[in-house]
Amino acid sequence: MPKAKKTTEETIKITGEKVVEKVKELIQEGNVRKITIEDKNGREIAQFPLTLGVVGAVFAPVLAAIGALAALLTECTIKVIREE
Repeated sequence: MPKAKKTTEETIKITGEKVVEKVKELIQEGNVRKITIEDKNGREIAQFPLTLGVVGAVFAPVLAAIGALAALLTECTIKVIREE
């Protein structure tokens, strides 16, 4: 019987100018399954799932959109779902 995978949630408060850099870092970690970005009022701005084996180039358009949104934000929250 396969062992159930454990998921954890992490919340990261960050300034808008550093969002794209942090999202790239999270994608490279490989164990992240979902990333949600919220504004300072808790309103969801973007959400995207990550699957095994996804390469960074696939997310280039997503990162560009996040960069455009982040330029409008002074602070935001990144919620990360990890699978261990």
